[in-house]
Amino acid sequence: MNHTLLLAAASAEAPVLGVGGAAVIALLGYAVVFFGLVLLMLVVMIMGRIFTSLEKKNAPAPAPAPEAPPAPAPAPAPKPVAPGSAGQLKLYNVEPKTAAMLMAIVADKMGKPLNELRFISIKEVETK
Repeated sequence: MNHTLLLAAASAEAPVLGVGGAAVIALLGYAVVFFGLVLLMLVVMIMGRIFTSLEKKNAPAPAPAPEAPPAPAPAPAPKPVAPGSAGQLKLYNVEPKTAAMLMAIVADKMGKPLNELRFISIKEVETK
């Protein structure tokens, strides 16, 4: 007998939902989610106010303003630097980016600043 009821319930067709009914269910779902987000926002705002009020109560009294510190000692005079330009550089079959990289490598290996070195030309040597 119980099997007959289960078969009758399973064979009964579910009510067909029209476009209007589906729209109402969708709108109710959106409303529930929006309401939950508003509640969450309110909880976060209230918690923020509680914590800021607790912070103000537990904050130490501001310290008195210190007197002006003494003037710092003057910095030592910087070392003189070499002049910036060393003339024109001629490039033969070398891109400027590659030439700049080569000059930086040479300066690093020699342990001298780049502005103290003078490069006259850079030429690519092709091996056969």
